Amino acid sequence: MDNLLAIAVGSIFVNNFVLFRFLGLCPFFGVSKKTSSALGMGFAVIFVMTCASAITWPIYTYLLIPFEIEFMKTVTFILVIATFVQLIEMVIRKHKPSLYKALGIYLPLITTNCAVMGVALLNVEEGYSLIGSVVDGFSAGIGFTLALLLMSGIRERLELADVPKSFENLPIAFISAALLALAFMAFSGMRL
Repeated sequence: MDNLLAIAVGSIFVNNFVLFRFLGLCPFFGVSKKTSSALGMGFAVIFVMTCASAITWPIYTYLLIPFEIEFMKTVTFILVIATFVQLIEMVIRKHKPSLYKALGIYLPLITTNCAVMGVALLNVEEGYSLIGSVVDGFSAGIGFTLALLLMSGIRERLELADVPKSFENLPIAFISAALLALAFMAFSGMRL
């Protein structure tokens, strides 16, 4: 039986996909310039990770394992993730055109976001149940969103700071992300 609280806390803080596993860095640095676009991207990633976890687990368990084609999990998971990204892209384009424009190229990049793929693969590797996989997917999305929001807050403050010319934009963002990752690594010593 999965310990759902441990899975949730682990995915949000201890094994954060961005700040511990270093997955999904392209949208992390690309969308974290403004809090509004970071929040929109975070909600999209939460949705895709949760849905991908809910669908890839039964596909793996009831289709790939019985037919002994587990080696097809990567291709199968990519197809599921791409389908959900297309769905969320159409919804955002129709209902929130300003958010769609703000996310730009980073919204289609969710399809190839290794954090989304990583959560689907890790759910299978960890042997989580369906509920455990969904909780892990949702929690990983929350952790991704938390990292995006923290970084966007830092970057918005850095826009107002007097930063040396050679450190402007991405160099100071990399340094800030490294310090943020070090802070999150403190959670790895926690005991539940």
